Amino acid sequence: MGAVPRPETDAEGRRVTDIYLTLDQGGSTSRALVFDSSGLVVAKSAVDVATVRPAPDRVEQDPEDLVKSLRRAIRDVVKQLGRRTAELACAGLATQRSSIAAWDRTSGGALAPVLSWQDRRAASRLDGLEGEAERVRAITGLRLSPHYGATKLAWLLDNEPRVRAAFQAGNLAFGPLAAFLVHRLCDERPHVVDAANAARTLLLDVRTCAWSSELLDLFGVPLTALPKVVATRSEFGTLDIGPRKIPLVVVTGDQSAAFFAGGDPDPVVASITFGTGAFVLRAVSGGEVNAPALLATLVHHEDLVSTFALEGTVNGAGSALASVVAELGVRDSDLDLDRDLELVRDPPLFLNGVGGLAAPYWRSDFASRFVGDGETSAKLVAVLESVVFLVAEILEHMERVVGRPSRLRVGGGLAQLDGLCARLANVTGLHVERHDEVETTALGLARLLGARPEVPEFEHFEPVADPALLARRSRWRAALEGDLAAGA
Repeated sequence: MGAVPRPETDAEGRRVTDIYLTLDQGGSTSRALVFDSSGLVVAKSAVDVATVRPAPDRVEQDPEDLVKSLRRAIRDVVKQLGRRTAELACAGLATQRSSIAAWDRTSGGALAPVLSWQDRRAASRLDGLEGEAERVRAITGLRLSPHYGATKLAWLLDNEPRVRAAFQAGNLAFGPLAAFLVHRLCDERPHVVDAANAARTLLLDVRTCAWSSELLDLFGVPLTALPKVVATRSEFGTLDIGPRKIPLVVVTGDQSAAFFAGGDPDPVVASITFGTGAFVLRAVSGGEVNAPALLATLVHHEDLVSTFALEGTVNGAGSALASVVAELGVRDSDLDLDRDLELVRDPPLFLNGVGGLAAPYWRSDFASRFVGDGETSAKLVAVLESVVFLVAEILEHMERVVGRPSRLRVGGGLAQLDGLCARLANVTGLHVERHDEVETTALGLARLLGARPEVPEFEHFEPVADPALLARRSRWRAALEGDLAAGA
């Protein structure tokens, strides 16, 4: 017999036959996608997950359902792969960055609901801490906000009896959702968290990638219950996918992964993901950026080197649309947002505080309202335009710090609306390029795992003159500033 041919390798020594499993646990869906070495999807599965709002400012998910949904998605893609399962080289996981979980360190059982990144139940715990805001920002790169993990962790400790009992017994584990999922999915049951997710707690010193004793004391969070912070690329553990086991080697936040969907971050490109919220990121050389209205976000940490981005967030994007759709009683079968964006010429304005008004205004208690009236379709367009207007505000604040970007790169569910992308181009006067692959978080994960698409595929939107849209934005801004001044 002749010699068995060696697998073909690329210039960096990767086998071109390798395929990569990416897991994306999002606010409404858990996804598993498998990419080949050229970045093409060869198998995918999506499992819906529920979000409940038991009271104002409370947004929860069932932690056991999240675990089950990921396992089901994995089973689905393994079934699709068949014999190709043998080619799976490794896996990566991306999660909602500021969502918080608590579990028993011994049994792995959840002790409380997952508190979503949208949850603001612990906002009152920030009262009286205004004098610490600059110090907190210097350590973490973040603003004082109830969306981040610190106040939620303290709230769980004080208000959930099972969490308190586990702490007193020395069995409590809590922290970012990513740590819980890694603990439950990996055979080794590790108690670790990646730096990008840890950075969304208001407890991590982003310069050292270690928990800050100063901030732990400030927020009343015990170090003993928190996971160990590790690099984005680490030996997290082993995933049992049925026919075989594969290593989990990358864990990060959803927006941190999406930031790499188009390749290595380019400082002159602003990356925008339109999902449950909208997230605007631009690469910067370090975390020492003087932009008080924005965030200095740790997006990747590997080989003792950290990658940072300047970030602005819109808390209500897809969630704002869903809220208004529910309020207006619109059936899913009646939704046609592409048509509405094309046909509606004079929508009302929507002052969008769904989930709290974030960058650059930072008013967690802002009350949303329509200015003017219109048909249902016009109101839905107004919600979508409010997201575009808020993103434009963030981009203008970024421009003052790091200059004007050369183009905008967009992805996520709402970015599939041509009318939204066109409005973004027209409002900003910038070229917009849209990822050909809808699932940008998964694509970014695949790149971090080793996939190397030769040339990214994009659809393009060039800015054109739209005086009516610009006039609506001016009126929207004046109305928003009026409500802010009035303390609305």
